[in-house]
Amino acid sequence: MDEAGRERYFTIEKHLLNVYDKNSRKLGLSAENTKEHQEWKKKLREVLSEISGLTRMEASDLKPEVLEVEQCDGYLRKKVILQTEPDVWMPTYVLIPDDLKEQEQRASIITPHGHGGGGKEGVAGRTEMLPIKEGIKKYNADYGVQLVRAGYIVFCPDARGAGERRESMLQGNKAEQLLGSSCNELNNIAISLGQSLMGMWVWDLRRLIDYIETCSICNPEAIGCCGFSGGGWQTLWLTALDDRIKCAVVSGYFHGFKGTIFKTNKCGCNYIPHLWEYIDIGDLGALIAPRPLLIESGAKDPLNGERGLEDVREQVEITRRAYQLYGSEQQLYHHVFDGAHQWNGEKTLEFLKSWL
Repeated sequence: MDEAGRERYFTIEKHLLNVYDKNSRKLGLSAENTKEHQEWKKKLREVLSEISGLTRMEASDLKPEVLEVEQCDGYLRKKVILQTEPDVWMPTYVLIPDDLKEQEQRASIITPHGHGGGGKEGVAGRTEMLPIKEGIKKYNADYGVQLVRAGYIVFCPDARGAGERRESMLQGNKAEQLLGSSCNELNNIAISLGQSLMGMWVWDLRRLIDYIETCSICNPEAIGCCGFSGGGWQTLWLTALDDRIKCAVVSGYFHGFKGTIFKTNKCGCNYIPHLWEYIDIGDLGALIAPRPLLIESGAKDPLNGERGLEDVREQVEITRRAYQLYGSEQQLYHHVFDGAHQWNGEKTLEFLKSWL
């Protein structure tokens, strides 16, 4: 005990913060012109693909199969499964506006989900189960429905470890099961095999793009991605690594690693081997430049960390420097709303209409 009689603990958080300061952002954005940015982008993408395990993924035939078709209010909802690796299946809702004309092609949007909303069920507005209904209300999580009602074809996939892809320890219909995820268990296994959960997620989303490109109703040159929280994290990675995504909305996930992940969100999906040695969040955003990017942040979001919006804005400024190289600052938006950790969407439709 110390002199005041309190228990004394010998923790190492301060040590790890010092290690971070000494070793972080070795490949952070330093380009001074577009040529250097393109060279940096190519090198960093190779590094991120390696450390995330994307280079270790195994290709397979998609073998798409439609399992369900249901008419909803203003749109058709199809449930499709896709094989993303051998014997690895991803269920996805495809939301199609009722006013889609014969032989018409439209812009499509991939909507990765976050945590606590029941996976794709929440994004697609499935309110039949009370826990999912409550998750939607808490996070405004049904942005897939919001987007299909705005006229877009929307793809709502389950990420590995969530929804219908929960591993055995979380399967069932209790609230904590429906709204939970197997992120920690899967990432622990993945990193022991030279992979990562994020690498798996990005791989699956890339395979979903491959599928979209085969859909006659989708314009392959007009694919966007919009996600909240963990879905924003997925959106950021996918858009940073795949130029087929023409514009993106990242909601509730654009804060520095040191200021937030050390103290707030400890979910396994945040961790990729060696990632912090190379970059910070703003550098991922810089990989997207000059494609249109909307970042939305809740002013009262506790996941912004102890420094709040100051931390977020520092990361946005890193990204902004990349857009300045192209003279395209008008294609980077940062919308701050007066709210907590939730999808806001106030500027989303205007943004998508401008760029998709």
